[in-house]
Amino acid sequence: MTIAAGGLVLGGILLFVGLAAAALLAHGGADGRQDLFDAYVWRVTRFTLLQASLSTGLSILFAIPVARALARQAAFPGRIWLLRLMALPLGLPALVAALGLIEVWGRQGFLNRALTAIGIVAPISIYGLFGILLAHVFFNMPLAVRLMLAGLERIPAEYWRTSANLGMGSFAIFRFIEWPAIRGLLPGIAGLVFMLCATSFTLVLTLGGGPAASTIEVAIYQALRFDFDPPRAIALAGLQVALTGLLLFLLKFVAPPPEEGETSGRAIRRFDGSKGVARLADRIWLTLALIFVGTPFAAIAASGLRADLARLLSEHAFHQALLTSAAVALPSAAIAVAIAALMIRTQRLVLSRRRRGMPARFFAGTIGASMSFILLAPPIVLGAGWFLLLRPFGDVARFAPLVVIAINALMALPFVHRVLAPAMATHAVRTERLAASLGIGGFHRLRWIDWPPLRKAFFTAFSFALALSLGDLGAIALFGSQDLATLPWLLYSRMGSYRTADAAGLALLLGILCLIFTMLGTAGDDKTRGLRT
Repeated sequence: MTIAAGGLVLGGILLFVGLAAAALLAHGGADGRQDLFDAYVWRVTRFTLLQASLSTGLSILFAIPVARALARQAAFPGRIWLLRLMALPLGLPALVAALGLIEVWGRQGFLNRALTAIGIVAPISIYGLFGILLAHVFFNMPLAVRLMLAGLERIPAEYWRTSANLGMGSFAIFRFIEWPAIRGLLPGIAGLVFMLCATSFTLVLTLGGGPAASTIEVAIYQALRFDFDPPRAIALAGLQVALTGLLLFLLKFVAPPPEEGETSGRAIRRFDGSKGVARLADRIWLTLALIFVGTPFAAIAASGLRADLARLLSEHAFHQALLTSAAVALPSAAIAVAIAALMIRTQRLVLSRRRRGMPARFFAGTIGASMSFILLAPPIVLGAGWFLLLRPFGDVARFAPLVVIAINALMALPFVHRVLAPAMATHAVRTERLAASLGIGGFHRLRWIDWPPLRKAFFTAFSFALALSLGDLGAIALFGSQDLATLPWLLYSRMGSYRTADAAGLALLLGILCLIFTMLGTAGDDKTRGLRT
Protein backbone atom coordinates (compact mmCIF):
# COMPACT_ATOMS: atom_id res chain seq x y z
CA MET A 1 0.00 0.00 0.00
CA THR A 2 2.79 2.44 0.92
CA ILE A 3 4.73 1.68 -2.26
CA ALA A 4 1.62 2.16 -4.39
CA ALA A 5 0.87 5.48 -2.69
CA GLY A 6 4.47 6.59 -3.22
CA GLY A 7 4.23 5.70 -6.90
CA LEU A 8 1.03 7.72 -7.29
CA VAL A 9 2.58 10.75 -5.59
CA LEU A 10 5.71 10.50 -7.76
CA GLY A 11 3.55 10.28 -10.87
CA GLY A 12 1.57 13.31 -9.73
CA ILE A 13 4.73 15.38 -9.23
CA LEU A 14 6.12 14.46 -12.65
CA LEU A 15 2.73 15.13 -14.26
CA PHE A 16 2.41 18.54 -12.59
CA VAL A 17 5.83 19.64 -13.85
CA GLY A 18 5.43 17.98 -17.26
CA LEU A 19 2.08 19.59 -18.01
CA ALA A 20 3.45 23.04 -17.22
CA ALA A 21 6.40 22.50 -19.57
CA ALA A 22 4.14 21.11 -22.30
CA ALA A 23 1.79 24.10 -22.05
CA LEU A 24 4.67 26.52 -22.51
CA LEU A 25 5.98 24.61 -25.52
CA ALA A 26 2.52 24.47 -27.07
CA HIS A 27 2.15 28.26 -26.79
CA GLY A 28 5.70 28.92 -27.93
CA GLY A 29 6.92 31.45 -30.40
CA ALA A 30 10.38 31.33 -31.94
CA ASP A 31 12.54 28.23 -31.87
CA GLY A 32 14.72 28.99 -28.88
CA ARG A 33 16.93 25.96 -29.46
CA GLN A 34 18.57 27.39 -32.57
CA ASP A 35 20.63 29.93 -30.66
CA LEU A 36 20.73 28.14 -27.32
CA PHE A 37 24.51 27.91 -27.37
CA ASP A 38 25.32 31.48 -28.36
CA ALA A 39 27.95 33.55 -26.58
CA TYR A 40 25.47 35.01 -24.09
CA VAL A 41 24.26 31.59 -22.95
CA TRP A 42 27.82 30.32 -22.57
CA ARG A 43 28.68 33.39 -20.49
CA VAL A 44 25.72 33.07 -18.14
CA THR A 45 26.34 29.31 -17.82
CA ARG A 46 29.94 29.86 -16.76
CA PHE A 47 28.91 32.53 -14.29
CA THR A 48 26.10 30.36 -12.90
CA LEU A 49 28.45 27.46 -12.21
CA LEU A 50 31.14 29.77 -10.80
CA GLN A 51 28.96 31.67 -8.36
CA ALA A 52 27.06 28.52 -7.29
CA SER A 53 30.29 26.61 -6.61
CA LEU A 54 31.87 29.48 -4.66
CA SER A 55 28.67 30.15 -2.71
CA THR A 56 28.33 26.46 -1.79
CA GLY A 57 31.93 26.17 -0.66
CA LEU A 58 31.84 29.34 1.44
CA SER A 59 28.48 28.42 3.02
CA ILE A 60 29.69 24.96 4.06
CA LEU A 61 33.09 26.14 5.29
CA PHE A 62 31.39 28.74 7.50
CA ALA A 63 28.66 26.32 8.61
CA ILE A 64 30.91 23.51 9.90
CA PRO A 65 32.52 25.41 12.84
CA VAL A 66 29.24 27.16 13.67
CA ALA A 67 27.28 23.87 13.75
CA ARG A 68 30.03 22.27 15.83
CA ALA A 69 29.97 25.18 18.27
CA LEU A 70 26.20 24.92 18.66
CA ALA A 71 26.47 21.17 19.22
CA ARG A 72 29.19 21.53 21.87
CA GLN A 73 27.67 24.52 23.66
CA ALA A 74 24.21 23.18 24.39
CA ALA A 75 23.25 25.31 27.39
CA PHE A 76 24.40 28.89 26.96
CA PRO A 77 21.79 31.67 27.38
CA GLY A 78 20.12 32.60 24.12
CA ARG A 79 21.00 29.39 22.26
CA ILE A 80 17.39 28.74 21.37
CA TRP A 81 17.06 32.24 19.87
CA LEU A 82 20.24 31.83 17.88
CA LEU A 83 18.78 28.64 16.40
CA ARG A 84 15.60 30.48 15.52
CA LEU A 85 17.64 33.28 13.96
CA MET A 86 19.28 30.65 11.73
CA ALA A 87 15.87 29.77 10.29
CA LEU A 88 14.81 33.35 9.55
CA PRO A 89 16.65 33.86 6.21
CA LEU A 90 14.56 31.10 4.65
CA GLY A 91 11.33 32.79 5.59
CA LEU A 92 11.88 36.30 4.28
CA PRO A 93 11.43 37.19 0.61
CA ALA A 94 14.80 37.44 -1.09
CA LEU A 95 14.10 41.05 -2.01
CA VAL A 96 13.63 42.04 1.64
CA ALA A 97 16.80 40.27 2.72
CA ALA A 98 18.69 41.91 -0.15
CA LEU A 99 17.55 45.31 1.07
CA GLY A 100 18.77 44.44 4.56
CA LEU A 101 22.17 43.45 3.17
CA ILE A 102 22.36 46.71 1.22
CA GLU A 103 21.62 48.63 4.44
CA VAL A 104 24.72 47.01 5.98
CA TRP A 105 27.07 46.40 3.05
CA GLY A 106 25.89 48.93 0.45
CA ARG A 107 27.67 52.10 -0.62
CA GLN A 108 25.70 54.09 1.96
CA GLY A 109 25.51 51.21 4.39
CA PHE A 110 26.75 50.99 7.94
CA LEU A 111 30.02 49.23 7.10
CA ASN A 112 31.06 51.62 4.34
CA ARG A 113 30.24 54.63 6.48
CA ALA A 114 32.45 53.21 9.22
CA LEU A 115 35.29 52.56 6.77
CA THR A 116 35.00 56.08 5.37
CA ALA A 117 35.09 57.50 8.87
CA ILE A 118 38.48 55.89 9.52
CA GLY A 119 39.94 57.16 6.24
CA ILE A 120 39.43 54.24 3.83
CA VAL A 121 38.30 55.87 0.59
CA ALA A 122 37.52 52.70 -1.44
CA PRO A 123 34.22 51.49 -0.05
CA ILE A 124 32.98 47.94 -0.47
CA SER A 125 30.77 47.38 -3.50
CA ILE A 126 27.96 44.93 -2.85
CA TYR A 127 27.04 44.67 -6.52
CA GLY A 128 28.47 41.99 -8.77
CA LEU A 129 29.96 38.65 -7.81
CA PHE A 130 30.86 39.77 -4.26
CA GLY A 131 27.30 40.82 -3.48
CA ILE A 132 25.84 37.61 -4.91
CA LEU A 133 28.23 35.47 -2.86
CA LEU A 134 27.50 37.51 0.26
CA ALA A 135 23.75 37.12 -0.15
CA HIS A 136 23.95 33.41 -0.91
CA VAL A 137 26.12 32.73 2.14
CA PHE A 138 23.68 34.79 4.23
CA PHE A 139 20.79 32.62 3.07
CA ASN A 140 22.44 29.19 2.88
CA MET A 141 24.97 29.11 5.71
CA PRO A 142 22.21 29.06 8.37
CA LEU A 143 20.42 26.29 6.44
CA ALA A 144 23.61 24.22 6.33
CA VAL A 145 24.18 24.87 10.04
CA ARG A 146 20.78 23.54 11.02
CA LEU A 147 21.09 20.45 8.83
CA MET A 148 24.57 19.68 10.17
CA LEU A 149 23.46 20.34 13.74
CA ALA A 150 20.63 17.84 13.33
CA GLY A 151 23.20 15.25 12.25
CA LEU A 152 25.54 16.01 15.14
CA GLU A 153 22.71 15.74 17.64
CA ARG A 154 21.91 12.23 16.37
CA ILE A 155 25.35 10.95 17.43
CA PRO A 156 24.75 8.37 20.21
CA ALA A 157 25.45 9.46 23.77
CA GLU A 158 27.76 6.46 24.20
CA TYR A 159 30.26 8.04 21.78
CA TRP A 160 30.69 11.07 24.04
CA ARG A 161 31.07 8.95 27.17
CA THR A 162 33.72 6.86 25.45
CA SER A 163 35.59 9.91 24.16
CA ALA A 164 35.64 11.40 27.67
CA ASN A 165 36.90 8.13 29.19
CA LEU A 166 39.66 7.95 26.57
CA GLY A 167 40.64 11.60 27.13
CA MET A 168 40.23 12.47 23.45
CA GLY A 169 41.12 16.01 22.47
CA SER A 170 39.12 18.40 20.35
CA PHE A 171 40.84 17.47 17.09
CA ALA A 172 40.50 13.73 17.75
CA ILE A 173 36.79 14.12 18.54
CA PHE A 174 36.25 16.04 15.32
CA ARG A 175 38.21 13.52 13.27
CA PHE A 176 36.73 10.30 14.62
CA ILE A 177 33.23 11.28 15.82
CA GLU A 178 31.98 14.56 14.36
CA TRP A 179 33.52 14.46 10.89
CA PRO A 180 32.06 11.02 9.96
CA ALA A 181 28.60 12.33 10.87
CA ILE A 182 29.10 15.56 8.91
CA ARG A 183 30.83 13.86 5.95
CA GLY A 184 27.84 11.64 5.25
CA LEU A 185 25.57 14.70 5.15
CA LEU A 186 27.81 16.88 2.99
CA PRO A 187 26.74 15.59 -0.46
CA GLY A 188 23.08 16.23 0.31
CA ILE A 189 23.70 19.61 1.93
CA ALA A 190 26.12 20.73 -0.79
CA GLY A 191 23.73 19.59 -3.50
CA LEU A 192 20.82 21.46 -1.95
CA VAL A 193 22.83 24.65 -1.45
CA PHE A 194 24.27 24.41 -4.96
CA MET A 195 20.79 24.10 -6.46
CA LEU A 196 19.55 27.07 -4.45
CA CYS A 197 22.47 29.18 -5.68
CA ALA A 198 22.23 27.96 -9.28
CA THR A 199 18.51 28.74 -9.44
CA SER A 200 18.75 32.04 -7.55
CA PHE A 201 16.81 34.77 -9.31
CA THR A 202 15.83 37.72 -7.14
CA LEU A 203 19.23 38.05 -5.49
CA VAL A 204 21.09 37.93 -8.80
CA LEU A 205 18.68 40.41 -10.35
CA THR A 206 19.04 42.79 -7.39
CA LEU A 207 22.75 42.47 -6.62
CA GLY A 208 24.18 41.30 -9.94
CA GLY A 209 24.84 44.80 -11.13
CA GLY A 210 24.38 44.14 -14.85
CA PRO A 211 24.51 41.58 -17.67
CA ALA A 212 28.03 40.48 -16.69
CA ALA A 213 26.61 38.89 -13.52
CA SER A 214 23.57 37.08 -14.94
CA THR A 215 22.62 33.45 -14.43
CA ILE A 216 20.63 30.88 -16.39
CA GLU A 217 17.61 31.64 -14.20
CA VAL A 218 17.75 35.29 -15.25
CA ALA A 219 18.03 34.21 -18.88
CA ILE A 220 14.89 32.06 -18.43
CA TYR A 221 13.06 35.04 -16.98
CA GLN A 222 14.11 37.25 -19.88
CA ALA A 223 13.02 34.63 -22.41
CA LEU A 224 9.54 34.50 -20.83
CA ARG A 225 9.03 38.07 -19.67
CA PHE A 226 10.51 40.15 -22.48
CA ASP A 227 10.81 37.87 -25.53
CA PHE A 228 7.96 35.46 -24.73
CA ASP A 229 9.98 32.63 -26.24
CA PRO A 230 8.83 29.56 -24.25
CA PRO A 231 10.86 27.04 -26.28
CA ARG A 232 14.05 28.94 -25.44
CA ALA A 233 13.00 29.15 -21.78
CA ILE A 234 12.34 25.40 -21.68
CA ALA A 235 15.66 24.71 -23.43
CA LEU A 236 17.50 26.90 -20.92
CA ALA A 237 15.71 25.16 -18.05
CA GLY A 238 16.75 21.82 -19.56
CA LEU A 239 20.35 23.02 -19.76
CA GLN A 240 20.19 24.08 -16.13
CA VAL A 241 18.77 20.70 -15.07
CA ALA A 242 21.37 18.80 -17.11
CA LEU A 243 24.37 20.71 -15.75
CA THR A 244 23.23 20.70 -12.14
CA GLY A 245 22.05 17.11 -12.36
CA LEU A 246 25.45 15.98 -13.62
CA LEU A 247 27.23 17.76 -10.79
CA LEU A 248 24.84 16.33 -8.19
CA PHE A 249 25.32 12.84 -9.64
CA LEU A 250 29.09 13.17 -9.30
CA LEU A 251 28.70 14.62 -5.81
CA LYS A 252 27.12 11.39 -4.58
CA PHE A 253 30.45 9.61 -4.99
CA VAL A 254 32.41 12.14 -2.94
CA ALA A 255 31.41 10.83 0.47
CA PRO A 256 29.89 7.62 1.84
CA PRO A 257 26.46 7.52 3.46
CA PRO A 258 26.29 8.70 7.09
CA GLU A 259 27.40 6.21 9.70
CA GLU A 260 24.65 5.16 12.07
CA GLY A 261 25.58 3.92 15.53
CA GLU A 262 23.49 1.92 17.97
CA THR A 263 22.35 3.67 21.10
CA SER A 264 20.66 2.83 24.36
CA GLY A 265 18.71 6.07 24.25
CA ARG A 266 20.57 7.79 27.05
CA ALA A 267 20.56 11.57 27.34
CA ILE A 268 23.41 13.22 25.41
CA ARG A 269 26.06 14.84 27.52
CA ARG A 270 29.18 16.33 25.94
CA PHE A 271 32.32 17.16 27.88
CA ASP A 272 34.59 18.53 25.14
CA GLY A 273 33.18 22.06 25.00
CA SER A 274 33.78 23.03 28.61
CA LYS A 275 37.52 23.72 28.39
CA GLY A 276 38.80 27.27 28.02
CA VAL A 277 40.25 27.13 24.49
CA ALA A 278 37.31 25.19 23.04
CA ARG A 279 34.76 27.44 24.70
CA LEU A 280 36.55 30.57 23.50
CA ALA A 281 36.72 29.26 19.92
CA ASP A 282 33.03 28.35 19.99
CA ARG A 283 32.10 31.78 21.30
CA ILE A 284 34.07 33.46 18.53
CA TRP A 285 32.35 31.43 15.80
CA LEU A 286 28.89 31.93 17.31
CA THR A 287 29.51 35.66 17.67
CA LEU A 288 30.61 35.93 14.03
CA ALA A 289 27.52 34.01 12.92
CA LEU A 290 25.27 36.21 15.03
CA ILE A 291 26.79 39.39 13.59
CA PHE A 292 26.73 38.15 10.01
CA VAL A 293 23.12 36.92 10.11
CA GLY A 294 21.75 39.35 12.66
CA THR A 295 22.90 42.72 11.36
CA PRO A 296 20.76 42.68 8.17
CA PHE A 297 17.73 41.82 10.31
CA ALA A 298 18.66 44.63 12.69
CA ALA A 299 18.77 46.99 9.70
CA ILE A 300 15.36 45.76 8.56
CA ALA A 301 14.00 46.23 12.06
CA ALA A 302 15.43 49.75 12.31
CA SER A 303 13.81 50.72 9.01
CA GLY A 304 10.54 49.03 9.92
CA LEU A 305 10.24 50.77 13.27
CA ARG A 306 10.28 54.12 11.49
CA ALA A 307 7.07 53.14 9.66
CA ASP A 308 3.56 53.68 10.98
CA LEU A 309 3.08 50.14 12.29
CA ALA A 310 -0.19 50.92 14.04
CA ARG A 311 -1.76 52.04 10.77
CA LEU A 312 -0.40 49.03 8.90
CA LEU A 313 -1.76 46.62 11.50
CA SER A 314 -5.20 48.20 11.28
CA GLU A 315 -5.43 48.09 7.49
CA HIS A 316 -7.90 45.70 5.90
CA ALA A 317 -5.32 44.87 3.22
CA PHE A 318 -2.90 43.63 5.87
CA HIS A 319 -5.55 41.46 7.55
CA GLN A 320 -6.54 39.97 4.21
CA ALA A 321 -2.92 39.33 3.22
CA LEU A 322 -2.18 37.72 6.59
CA LEU A 323 -5.14 35.35 6.28
CA THR A 324 -4.23 34.53 2.69
CA SER A 325 -0.60 33.83 3.65
CA ALA A 326 -1.73 31.49 6.42
CA ALA A 327 -4.23 29.78 4.12
CA VAL A 328 -1.46 29.15 1.59
CA ALA A 329 1.49 28.43 3.90
CA LEU A 330 -0.14 25.95 6.30
CA PRO A 331 -1.46 23.47 3.71
CA SER A 332 1.71 23.86 1.62
CA ALA A 333 3.88 22.93 4.59
CA ALA A 334 1.64 20.03 5.61
CA ILE A 335 1.58 18.65 2.06
CA ALA A 336 5.36 18.96 1.70
CA VAL A 337 6.01 17.10 4.98
CA ALA A 338 3.46 14.38 4.17
CA ILE A 339 4.84 13.82 0.66
CA ALA A 340 8.45 13.76 1.82
CA ALA A 341 7.73 11.28 4.64
CA LEU A 342 5.78 9.03 2.27
CA MET A 343 8.48 9.11 -0.41
CA ILE A 344 11.27 8.42 2.10
CA ARG A 345 9.33 5.48 3.52
CA THR A 346 8.55 4.17 0.03
CA GLN A 347 12.17 4.36 -1.05
CA ARG A 348 13.31 2.49 2.04
CA LEU A 349 10.70 -0.26 1.60
CA VAL A 350 11.69 -0.75 -2.04
CA LEU A 351 15.41 -0.95 -1.23
CA SER A 352 14.89 -3.23 1.79
CA ARG A 353 13.43 -6.05 -0.30
CA ARG A 354 15.65 -9.07 -0.66
CA ARG A 355 15.12 -9.35 -4.40
CA ARG A 356 15.68 -5.96 -5.93
CA GLY A 357 15.59 -5.94 -9.70
CA MET A 358 16.50 -3.14 -12.03
CA PRO A 359 12.92 -1.68 -12.04
CA ALA A 360 12.91 -1.47 -8.23
CA ARG A 361 16.30 0.25 -8.12
CA PHE A 362 15.23 2.64 -10.87
CA PHE A 363 12.01 3.45 -9.01
CA ALA A 364 13.89 4.12 -5.76
CA GLY A 365 16.45 6.25 -7.57
CA THR A 366 13.72 8.26 -9.28
CA ILE A 367 12.11 8.96 -5.91
CA GLY A 368 15.39 10.22 -4.48
CA ALA A 369 16.14 12.34 -7.55
CA SER A 370 12.68 13.89 -7.62
CA MET A 371 13.18 15.28 -4.12
CA SER A 372 16.15 17.30 -5.36
CA PHE A 373 15.46 18.03 -9.00
CA ILE A 374 12.09 19.61 -8.31
CA LEU A 375 14.05 22.63 -7.08
CA LEU A 376 15.44 23.06 -10.59
CA ALA A 377 11.98 23.66 -12.02
CA PRO A 378 11.72 27.48 -11.79
CA PRO A 379 8.49 28.60 -10.09
CA ILE A 380 7.95 31.16 -12.83
CA VAL A 381 8.04 28.35 -15.44
CA LEU A 382 5.56 26.23 -13.46
CA GLY A 383 3.30 29.20 -12.80
CA ALA A 384 3.35 30.38 -16.42
CA GLY A 385 2.64 26.88 -17.70
CA TRP A 386 -0.33 26.34 -15.41
CA PHE A 387 -1.61 29.83 -16.15
CA LEU A 388 -1.77 28.86 -19.83
CA LEU A 389 -3.32 25.48 -19.02
CA LEU A 390 -6.11 26.92 -16.88
CA ARG A 391 -6.92 29.92 -19.06
CA PRO A 392 -9.39 27.99 -21.30
CA PHE A 393 -11.42 27.00 -18.23
CA GLY A 394 -12.41 30.56 -17.36
CA ASP A 395 -11.11 32.93 -14.74
CA VAL A 396 -7.67 31.70 -13.67
CA ALA A 397 -8.08 33.44 -10.31
CA ARG A 398 -10.46 30.67 -9.22
CA PHE A 399 -7.66 28.10 -9.45
CA ALA A 400 -4.83 30.37 -8.36
CA PRO A 401 -4.79 29.41 -4.62
CA LEU A 402 -4.53 25.70 -5.43
CA VAL A 403 -1.74 26.27 -7.95
CA VAL A 404 0.21 28.46 -5.53
CA ILE A 405 -0.17 25.91 -2.72
CA ALA A 406 1.02 23.10 -5.01
CA ILE A 407 4.04 25.05 -6.27
CA ASN A 408 5.04 26.12 -2.75
CA ALA A 409 4.74 22.54 -1.49
CA LEU A 410 6.95 21.27 -4.32
CA MET A 411 9.54 23.99 -3.77
CA ALA A 412 9.74 23.05 -0.06
CA LEU A 413 10.23 19.32 -0.73
CA PRO A 414 14.07 19.40 -0.99
CA PHE A 415 14.37 21.20 2.35
CA VAL A 416 11.92 18.88 4.09
CA HIS A 417 13.63 15.83 2.59
CA ARG A 418 17.07 16.92 3.83
CA VAL A 419 15.70 17.20 7.37
CA LEU A 420 13.58 14.04 7.47
CA ALA A 421 15.66 11.56 5.45
CA PRO A 422 18.68 11.32 7.81
CA ALA A 423 16.47 11.27 10.91
CA MET A 424 14.18 8.56 9.51
CA ALA A 425 17.16 6.51 8.30
CA THR A 426 18.81 6.64 11.72
CA HIS A 427 15.56 5.73 13.45
CA ALA A 428 14.96 2.81 11.09
CA VAL A 429 18.45 1.39 11.69
CA ARG A 430 17.95 1.53 15.44
CA THR A 431 14.37 0.24 15.71
CA GLU A 432 13.32 -1.61 12.53
CA ARG A 433 14.46 -5.12 13.45
CA LEU A 434 13.47 -4.88 17.10
CA ALA A 435 9.97 -3.63 16.28
CA ALA A 436 9.54 -6.40 13.69
CA SER A 437 10.72 -9.09 16.11
CA LEU A 438 8.26 -7.88 18.74
CA GLY A 439 5.43 -7.68 16.23
CA ILE A 440 4.77 -3.99 16.92
CA GLY A 441 3.13 -2.14 14.06
CA GLY A 442 0.38 0.23 13.02
CA PHE A 443 -0.76 2.98 15.35
CA HIS A 444 1.03 1.55 18.39
CA ARG A 445 4.38 1.67 16.63
CA LEU A 446 3.71 5.22 15.43
CA ARG A 447 2.74 6.39 18.90
CA TRP A 448 5.33 4.66 21.07
CA ILE A 449 8.32 4.01 18.79
CA ASP A 450 8.32 6.33 15.76
CA TRP A 451 6.82 9.62 16.90
CA PRO A 452 8.86 10.40 20.09
CA PRO A 453 12.32 10.35 18.46
CA LEU A 454 11.11 11.76 15.11
CA ARG A 455 8.91 14.51 16.52
CA LYS A 456 11.64 17.15 16.56
CA ALA A 457 12.68 16.36 12.97
CA PHE A 458 9.08 16.70 11.79
CA PHE A 459 8.64 19.98 13.63
CA THR A 460 11.86 21.29 12.07
CA ALA A 461 10.80 20.18 8.59
CA PHE A 462 7.35 21.71 9.00
CA SER A 463 8.80 25.02 10.19
CA PHE A 464 11.19 25.10 7.20
CA ALA A 465 8.34 24.48 4.76
CA LEU A 466 6.10 26.98 6.54
CA ALA A 467 8.73 29.73 6.46
CA LEU A 468 9.51 29.08 2.79
CA SER A 469 5.88 29.21 1.76
CA LEU A 470 5.18 32.26 3.90
CA GLY A 471 8.01 34.23 2.32
CA ASP A 472 7.53 33.04 -1.26
CA LEU A 473 7.14 35.63 -3.99
CA GLY A 474 7.89 33.54 -7.08
CA ALA A 475 4.69 31.49 -7.24
CA ILE A 476 2.37 34.35 -6.28
CA ALA A 477 4.02 36.77 -8.74
CA LEU A 478 1.93 35.54 -11.68
CA PHE A 479 -1.34 35.04 -9.78
CA GLY A 480 -1.28 37.86 -7.24
CA SER A 481 -4.14 40.34 -7.29
CA GLN A 482 -6.33 42.34 -4.94
CA ASP A 483 -8.29 39.18 -4.17
CA LEU A 484 -5.22 36.97 -3.75
CA ALA A 485 -2.55 39.00 -1.96
CA THR A 486 -0.08 37.42 0.44
CA LEU A 487 2.19 39.40 2.71
CA PRO A 488 5.16 39.19 0.28
CA TRP A 489 2.89 40.27 -2.57
CA LEU A 490 1.55 43.20 -0.53
CA LEU A 491 5.11 44.19 0.37
CA TYR A 492 6.20 43.95 -3.27
CA SER A 493 3.26 46.06 -4.43
CA ARG A 494 4.04 48.76 -1.83
CA MET A 495 7.64 48.85 -3.01
CA GLY A 496 6.48 49.09 -6.61
CA SER A 497 4.36 52.12 -5.75
CA TYR A 498 7.34 53.74 -3.95
CA ARG A 499 5.73 53.46 -0.53
CA THR A 500 9.05 52.51 1.00
CA ALA A 501 8.07 53.23 4.59
CA ASP A 502 5.11 50.87 4.36
CA ALA A 503 7.33 48.26 2.68
CA ALA A 504 9.85 48.50 5.51
CA GLY A 505 7.10 48.11 8.09
CA LEU A 506 5.64 45.11 6.28
CA ALA A 507 9.11 43.57 6.07
CA LEU A 508 9.48 43.92 9.85
CA LEU A 509 6.05 42.39 10.48
CA LEU A 510 6.80 39.54 8.10
CA GLY A 511 10.10 38.91 9.86
CA ILE A 512 8.36 38.78 13.26
CA LEU A 513 5.78 36.38 11.86
CA CYS A 514 8.51 34.15 10.42
CA LEU A 515 10.27 34.18 13.79
CA ILE A 516 7.09 33.00 15.49
CA PHE A 517 6.66 30.18 12.98
CA THR A 518 10.28 29.07 13.22
CA MET A 519 9.74 28.48 16.92
CA LEU A 520 7.86 25.35 15.83
CA GLY A 521 11.11 23.92 14.55
CA THR A 522 12.83 24.39 17.91
CA ALA A 523 9.86 23.49 20.09
CA GLY A 524 11.69 20.61 21.73
CA ASP A 525 15.02 22.30 22.29
CA ASP A 526 14.11 23.82 25.64
CA LYS A 527 13.14 20.39 26.94
CA THR A 528 16.30 18.67 25.70
CA ARG A 529 18.83 21.42 26.31
CA GLY A 530 19.34 20.51 29.92
CA LEU A 531 19.66 16.81 29.10
CA ARG A 532 22.61 17.41 26.78
CA THR A 533 24.69 19.39 29.22
